[in-house]
Amino acid sequence: MKLIFKLKQSLGREHKELITAASVAGCVLLLHAVGLLQSLELAGLDQFFRLRPNEPPEERITIVGIDEADLKEVGSWPIPDANIAKLLKKLNLYKPRAIGLDIYRDLAVEPGNQELRNTYKSIPNLIGIQLLTNDKNVNVSPPLGLNKDQVGFNNVLYDLDGKIRRSLLYWHINNQVHESFALKLALLYLKSENITPNKAKNNPEYLQLGKATFTRFKGNDGGYVGADARGYQILSSFPPKCQSLSGKFCSFRQVSMKDVLADKVKENFIKDRIILIGSTAPSLNDFVFIPYSSNLMGTAKPVPGIQLQAYFTSELISAALQGRPLLKVWPDLLEDLWIFIWSYLGTVTTWRIRDATKSLFSILVCCLVLTLSAYLAFLFGWWIPLIPSLLSFGSSAIWMTSHIAHIQEEWKRSKEFLHHVINTIPDPIFVKNEQHQWIVLNEAYCRFIGYPNKLLIEKSDYDFFPKHEADVFRQQDDLVFRTQKPQEHEEEFTNADGQTHQIATKRSLHKDSAGNFFLVGVIRDITGRKLMEEQLKRTAAELFRSNKELKLKEDHLRHLAYHDPLTGLSNRKFFAEQLCESLHWAQHNKLLLGLLFIDLDGFKQINDTLGHKAGDRLLMTIAGRLSNSLRASDTVSRLGGDEFTVILRAIPNVQIAGTIADKILTSISKPVVLDGYAIRVSASIGISVYPYNSQDSETLMKQADAAMYCAKHQGKNCYKFA
Repeated sequence: MKLIFKLKQSLGREHKELITAASVAGCVLLLHAVGLLQSLELAGLDQFFRLRPNEPPEERITIVGIDEADLKEVGSWPIPDANIAKLLKKLNLYKPRAIGLDIYRDLAVEPGNQELRNTYKSIPNLIGIQLLTNDKNVNVSPPLGLNKDQVGFNNVLYDLDGKIRRSLLYWHINNQVHESFALKLALLYLKSENITPNKAKNNPEYLQLGKATFTRFKGNDGGYVGADARGYQILSSFPPKCQSLSGKFCSFRQVSMKDVLADKVKENFIKDRIILIGSTAPSLNDFVFIPYSSNLMGTAKPVPGIQLQAYFTSELISAALQGRPLLKVWPDLLEDLWIFIWSYLGTVTTWRIRDATKSLFSILVCCLVLTLSAYLAFLFGWWIPLIPSLLSFGSSAIWMTSHIAHIQEEWKRSKEFLHHVINTIPDPIFVKNEQHQWIVLNEAYCRFIGYPNKLLIEKSDYDFFPKHEADVFRQQDDLVFRTQKPQEHEEEFTNADGQTHQIATKRSLHKDSAGNFFLVGVIRDITGRKLMEEQLKRTAAELFRSNKELKLKEDHLRHLAYHDPLTGLSNRKFFAEQLCESLHWAQHNKLLLGLLFIDLDGFKQINDTLGHKAGDRLLMTIAGRLSNSLRASDTVSRLGGDEFTVILRAIPNVQIAGTIADKILTSISKPVVLDGYAIRVSASIGISVYPYNSQDSETLMKQADAAMYCAKHQGKNCYKFA
């Protein structure tokens, strides 16, 4: 029963916790669904990128940057085609795996256009760039002289805050599929590793590239709400940044165009690598914001567009070759469940601890655990909701804290009210909380128990009463808490002086407006009444014992009056009463009744020869044999001396009486051993039958007696009918 009560208490508490958690989680999910948390969630993701551990520089990619010094040396922008051609030829001498030209060259920039076109044709692993839109006025065509297989689009996806966090792999325009600039370069690099694009086995709509499956982005993935999901997009898991010896952050080896043209770049910086050529000069304004641009303090710092392409390309290659985790998201249902779990933890943390300092510490620890969990998941390639989870956890904790404050205020008011009320009542009264602690006691109770109020408050029965008494009090308290119905019970109560009282306690449960439960007990001292009841019980027990002894004496006297003291058979008086009753019953039920009159043959000679004691033992043996020869419904009696009678009730016919008489004669005639001698006796039996011989008892007796004498005259050891 205690287990059931605790289970009910737990379910009641969890019911409140679940409602609060579900309500808060529902509100947070609504905010998330309308996009109000999107900016915060994306900002949190950016910080995870910045906190990711540093790694060595990417050795597969080298950036050839066109900086301000290069522009001054060339003297113009765009750079003439001859300079670009010369740069490409220099790079191609060192046999890179692929060259990416991240510069729009849709128009000829003389001098050297024809030379540049010839250079394009001599470098099959060269990838140019174009800008794709449905508006022809905005489009930027591919470089003149490159075939379509050597061109990738440069379209990038901006979030609402102007940052790029997604990579576009494929784009469909006019029923044609176009590949991105980064994807083209990655595929060229991976071709040497015998890795080609395929359809993923688990989902043919996804791209499988080596060890990586690129999950297609959807508009509501992660922290996004209604984002543009056209084309084949992926959430970009930007490779970790590294830190150089100078303390500056970098990710890729970078050289200047001027150094390449002056042959100042080492061969191993170019050979078997992907070479990306693009602008790094601030004056050209080819910069974008990515997660690494964010700072906790200060202004965001953009990165050159060529570095963005390097990030995209490196991500694809690392995932395909090394299985580097790509950024994935949970299904919507799992994200909702995660947010609800943290909302529930917020309610549980504050509701069950109830201490302000401990609750604050627990909340801080839980927030740290949540953040670390999200960060660790991010390191393994999972983007799980952080801001909605923190918001639901914090909101539920704040709501529950305010609710607890309300409960405690109501608790204080209720205690004050109860204290004022019960002090006006003369009976001992106590008030307990759900933890079975005294919280309010009136003066009468303190006098009754013999301890002061200050010593008793917030203590339990086990602190002042013997364990067996405290166990009873706890059991009765639990019964009231469990049933929520008033209960009255009689108990033993030992006060401070060691005196034990008999008390009757009426317990009832009360609830205030905040839902706090109070158990109120009113005590009556019934010690005097119990003593009187015990005295009455002892008196009644003595009377009962006296009456029982008297009844036993009466039963003994009755037995003596109706039974033969020698044989234990019923005597003549009992026989006469039974014969009258049996005749009345036979008459009422229209049945036959047989009466046997039995006299032993030769008993006087045995009595005279062997003595009276031997004769008595013989009579006792014969009495036993007679009893064993009859039915349970028959009655055998000793009339006196060696005379016996038998009443045969409800016999079906007269012949049955003769059969029973034969059985009796056979039983009696068996030898009886007396004082070492084998003695044989026989009997003569007379039989009368109701209603054939007579309908009254005296006549039946006379006729049976006469028939017995007739049997004796005919030779004894036989029976005769009247």
